[in-house]
Amino acid sequence: MNEVIWAEGLVKHYGEVKALDGLDLRVPEGHVLALLGPNGAGKTTAVRILTTLLQADSGRAHVAGIDVAAHPNEVRSRIGLSGQYAAVDEYLTGFENLYLFGKLYRMGRPKARSRARELLERFDLSEAADRPVKTYSGGMRRRLDLAGALVADPQVLFLDEPTTGLDPRGRADMWGVIREMVRAGTTLLLTTQYLEEADKLANGIVVIDHGKAIARGTADQLKSQIGGERVELVIESVDDLARARETLTFFAVGDIVVDDQTRTLTAPVSGGSGVLTEVLRGLDSNSIRVLDVGIRRPTLDDVFLTLTGHGAEERITETELQEIA
Repeated sequence: MNEVIWAEGLVKHYGEVKALDGLDLRVPEGHVLALLGPNGAGKTTAVRILTTLLQADSGRAHVAGIDVAAHPNEVRSRIGLSGQYAAVDEYLTGFENLYLFGKLYRMGRPKARSRARELLERFDLSEAADRPVKTYSGGMRRRLDLAGALVADPQVLFLDEPTTGLDPRGRADMWGVIREMVRAGTTLLLTTQYLEEADKLANGIVVIDHGKAIARGTADQLKSQIGGERVELVIESVDDLARARETLTFFAVGDIVVDDQTRTLTAPVSGGSGVLTEVLRGLDSNSIRVLDVGIRRPTLDDVFLTLTGHGAEERITETELQEIA
């Protein structure tokens, strides 16, 4: 299968900090790869290298068959990029922003105008086309920014945390737009901290931490790596947490996670619904009142915490790394 994005051994330092530490990536044509990791893991640095905005200290990368370091202008003519923050002029209208992008891509005036109107219609922004962008909502700005990345009808698209700052409805709307582009054959590299986003949109996922790929595969493959089912329960009293944990040790096949604030306990188990019945009997025999209980498959949240040992927000950001450098 033709690999539209290919990277091998990418290394990048910001001062004394190694942002990328030998990262390898492969994205086949027409596929979506989600680059998943905490703040400061190296996601944005990788995107900036692949889109020619930054040079790697070492390693190689090709996009659309072109060496990004040797022929950056050729790469830029084939890609689109939407960063973490909308790169639009808030004092121009939506139409004027997209028309300007078209002119920057050296389109003639008629083509730039028609392309702008086409994209405004596609992204449900036609009614706001002649309003200044400063009057747009956050979701509208993100859609306009993504439309700008598509002005030149790129072969490859890079979306760096495209739904950051959006409310749940805005995020769902953006997912719909991304799915439409993928159905049209776009090859996409998506960076995200939202595990559900990677689960819903990507053909493959690479989990990155400290600049290295620490796991890769489909969502189901990654989930299968950390075992099967989990019993999750919420108890009534925080005073019973220790006894509830002790009860769960008789059924757990791995480490038990306890959240004191929410009075929630999660334990990996085997045996399906039968083990859930046994857990409830054990808790009842110890007079531990349960408010909620269930059994579920592992999620990408479980995968992420198991692989990295921390949540997605617990690292220094890459913007801060560059300020350090």
